[in-house]
Amino acid sequence: MDADPTPVRIGLLGCGNVGAALVGLLTNEPELLAHRTGLHFEVARVAVRNLARQRAVELPDGCLTHDADSVVNDPDIDVVVELMGGIEPARRLILAALKQGKPVVTANKELLANVGAELFEAAATAGVDLLYEASVAGGIPLIRPLRESLAGERISRVMGIVNGTTNYILTRMTEEGASYGDALSEAQSLGYAERDPTADVEGFDAGAKAAILASIAFGVTVVAGDVYREGISGVTPADIDVARRLGYVVKLLAIAERLDEKVAVRVHPAMIPATHPLAAVRDSFNAVFIEGEAVGELMLYGRGAGGMPTASAVLGDLVDAAHNLRMGGSGRTGTLRNGSFLAVDELSSQFYLNLDVVDRPGVLAAVATVFGEHGVSIRSMEQEGLGDEARLVFITHTARERDVQATLHGLRDLDAVKRIGSLLRVIGPE
Repeated sequence: MDADPTPVRIGLLGCGNVGAALVGLLTNEPELLAHRTGLHFEVARVAVRNLARQRAVELPDGCLTHDADSVVNDPDIDVVVELMGGIEPARRLILAALKQGKPVVTANKELLANVGAELFEAAATAGVDLLYEASVAGGIPLIRPLRESLAGERISRVMGIVNGTTNYILTRMTEEGASYGDALSEAQSLGYAERDPTADVEGFDAGAKAAILASIAFGVTVVAGDVYREGISGVTPADIDVARRLGYVVKLLAIAERLDEKVAVRVHPAMIPATHPLAAVRDSFNAVFIEGEAVGELMLYGRGAGGMPTASAVLGDLVDAAHNLRMGGSGRTGTLRNGSFLAVDELSSQFYLNLDVVDRPGVLAAVATVFGEHGVSIRSMEQEGLGDEARLVFITHTARERDVQATLHGLRDLDAVKRIGSLLRVIGPE
């Protein structure tokens, strides 16, 4: 392919791990990239917080600046790549670039999960691209297939593992019997988890990604606040052991579903059958399982984080944006509409529940009565002696969330119940 000799001049906002990796991809083999894409790329301006910081890549003299606005407003910049993170000033800078007719590539999941609709509308008004493949699942090609290849597909569910930190922790708990605390410490020592791991382990990161996936899959505006969220900090080795014994694996899942023309989006730990493809996703890998009426079932799998995989996704968007800009327009875009949402207490699932009770005659009957009073049917029950107490482990038949929560409330009122442990949803056929 003969490359256009006119360079595509890139304005880069942020040059951390992903930004530096992107510069490396653009400069390591420019001739090969030009041959494959028909484009010459030039990193023209780079906005950073610290000009004196040592960087893993060399940048041309004079291209570094503190002033991100000057990068966006530079008339010689063709495409803006936003890798700063956070909502402000990223939102303001992206809107300014779009207003000037400059396509934008971003990896900013927090931004898209909160003000994505505003940004998409601005891009459509300007007639330029806003591309964000790297915002969910790192290097896995996921956004583009959902937005383009499956544009005519009626998708019923998107379910996946979209946070590598929590998947690493749960893998260590499952395969090595590690406690949650020990597995988290190991993840931190390896750089998978931040010093403050809250965003990962409490499901905020996965919730933002679930909002983005649901918006694309169902064409409705979904923000992070619409996503029901639970983390993994309450998952115990005992839960992991019971799951293994019953043929399940515990994973933190992001689930977006279309149910009776309403949308339900949630993030929570769940027990999935050991035979399900997602059960085999280990360590920090991500995978997303897509179910559609015509296509059936698809799964996309790969590295969900890291500088190079994420930069690879950014580069793919950059190539698309530059091609579309040269052709005088933007790629395929969809519009989002307001949707109707189902609250989590309206959803139905099977459930796993354990509780510690006084070990005496009649207690099991009293517990079973509470289940029955709230219309929750018990599929299986195990009892384990704990001295003067016993641990009861239940798997229910499919039940409504609100009925299960009412059952928990009723169980707390029983004097014989000493402790209610974990409650996990169970995914899969009964």
